[in-house]
Amino acid sequence: MSFQNPVFIPGPTNMPEAIRKACDMPTIDHRSPLFGQILRPARSGVQQVIKSTDAEVFIFPSTGTGGWETALTNTLSAGDTVLAARNGMFSHRWIDMCERHGLNVEIVETPWGHGIPADRYADILAADKTHQIKAVLATHNETATGVTSDIAAIRRAMDAARHPAMLFVDGVSSIGSMDFRFDAWGVDVAVTGSQKGFMLPAGLAIVGFSPKAMEARSTATLPRTFFDVTDMGKGYAANAYPYTPAVGLLNGLALATETLLSEGLDNVFARHHRIATGVRAAVGAWGLKLCAATPNVYSDTVSAIMTPEGFNATDVVTLAAEKYGVAFGTGLGAVAGKLFRIGHLGSMTDVMALSGIATAEMCMVDLGMDITLGSGVAAAQDYYRGNGSTKSMMDAA
Repeated sequence: MSFQNPVFIPGPTNMPEAIRKACDMPTIDHRSPLFGQILRPARSGVQQVIKSTDAEVFIFPSTGTGGWETALTNTLSAGDTVLAARNGMFSHRWIDMCERHGLNVEIVETPWGHGIPADRYADILAADKTHQIKAVLATHNETATGVTSDIAAIRRAMDAARHPAMLFVDGVSSIGSMDFRFDAWGVDVAVTGSQKGFMLPAGLAIVGFSPKAMEARSTATLPRTFFDVTDMGKGYAANAYPYTPAVGLLNGLALATETLLSEGLDNVFARHHRIATGVRAAVGAWGLKLCAATPNVYSDTVSAIMTPEGFNATDVVTLAAEKYGVAFGTGLGAVAGKLFRIGHLGSMTDVMALSGIATAEMCMVDLGMDITLGSGVAAAQDYYRGNGSTKSMMDAA
């Protein structure tokens, strides 16, 4: 690999220099007033990025997986029933975590490449007359398949059934790059991490809790210590942590949220949509298809590209790393070897995306695939030229 080339994995993402340098700071006393000057803007910035006015934001030294555990253990008890769709590797892993915690998971098996079936959720919730289901889980953007699900439709299904369950949303590969509406969608717990849309190294689990989720702490009996939001909240009241915080990452998060908000969230989302559309134009020019089954579920942060049957897609990733020093994502779980992934989230521009498209194209031609060299690049160029960029993240930084 080469440090000079951008990465095209779906996280960790490329880091703008200003944000990287913000993480590289001298040691400070994390129990001093100075720490509060880092913690407060980081939490406030996250709240604005997820579009909430009343979400309690908690930031743990962890990853998105720790965020999943935070959501479950602070609100639920062993034996509680949760509703979840399994439509990719990361929804599968969250389900696995639920089962390991002794929760009863009602699983809606969904073909990989499809979004969460809100209509099935609606039927199940309407049939749950005694309200045994305590939480509905939804993976907003399934990173393994490049599929985005309609969270607003899931909230409408819950409301139509007059169901009191909480709504937990995995926004790990969407928040900070795609529109996420915590308040408008009635989300109770949102989960993300530092290493994707926030353009930081891995190391922070970032969660938002609604007032309803905060109230659920009083009845939740799943064990929690490190991920206890009550302990964390007591620390925050004194501008501190219940244990040693990741100060440098928090300082980077404060700048990352400021950068996103300075660019303007609508501009951020438009930039990612534009870049993703260019990548999709390239895929079409190659004569290939996405794992995502229909355009309405296409992800704006990661494209999972299917290769012809009998061709090992992992070879594209391996060759890109060995020959060109560029990183792409491999297929995971049920799609291992069947697809490779181009991540186009976080710190990304049209020009950076073109370099990734060109590299993927060279690798496929090198490996003997029937692709015309330059076809995908030209298709993306045509799209980018006709859909000029707005104010960029680099300008904001």
